[in-house]
Amino acid sequence: MAWIVLFVSATLETVWATALGESDGFTELRPTIVFAITIAVSLGAFGYVLKHIPISTAYAVWTGTGAALTVLWGMATGAEPVTALRVLFIAGIVGCVVGLKLAPARPADTLRRRSRLGLGDTPRAATREIGR
Repeated sequence: MAWIVLFVSATLETVWATALGESDGFTELRPTIVFAITIAVSLGAFGYVLKHIPISTAYAVWTGTGAALTVLWGMATGAEPVTALRVLFIAGIVGCVVGLKLAPARPADTLRRRSRLGLGDTPRAATREIGR
């Protein structure tokens, strides 16, 4: 579920970034409202994701997906030129995002060690323990 929410949040990042660009410094009402709503929902969803996915992975996926979708949207609407190099590099970002999704979050021995230390298996549990 967290991965689905992460991709929804990244998609909303594309919406708020596009709305920000169209808001003309927050002087255009409609894009400003779209920006305010979608950034709040996007960051709220991203906060939920961080309870389940380590921030290093989640942030890389969130920014990579958002950047790729923003460029693709620009290409689809004609605001960005479509070139072979742009397509190649966007494919590279997408490939890296897929790789982070498929890669194991932690090696099995790390989970066993964390369990013995009573840290649990969530990033939040480790943060709480370190802060003591």
